[in-house]
Amino acid sequence: MAQIHLEVVTPSGPVISDEVDIVTAPGVGGEFGVLANHAPFLSTIKTGTLSFKKDKQTKYLMVSGGFSEVSNNKITFLVESAEYGADIDVDRAMRAKERAEKRLAQAQQQADQINRARAEAALQRALARIRAAELDRQ
Repeated sequence: MAQIHLEVVTPSGPVISDEVDIVTAPGVGGEFGVLANHAPFLSTIKTGTLSFKKDKQTKYLMVSGGFSEVSNNKITFLVESAEYGADIDVDRAMRAKERAEKRLAQAQQQADQINRARAEAALQRALARIRAAELDRQ
């Protein structure tokens, strides 16, 4: 099977650079998949779970906000953060989810748009971490 080169890069540096069979990512317009020899493509990435398959094994990454580009049989993700599902501390992510939900409720009661947006972003990151970890453990 033909492969595509996957790169995921964060401000801290590269997370992965490898040949893979397929990549599925959380685009702002919806989830999308990319195989080898895909047409050139640009997309904004939202917080969620990115998956890729290599040698019949699927791996999961939590990614938050960024961009992707497909060109010349290569897909590159420039994202704010990325964590392998296997490396995520689920208990910590659950505590972060609970804190974000409390902050979101407080912000809604006080009509505080700035804190509401921050709490929503924190909640989305926590949920994405939990999902990536759960998928990786299946």
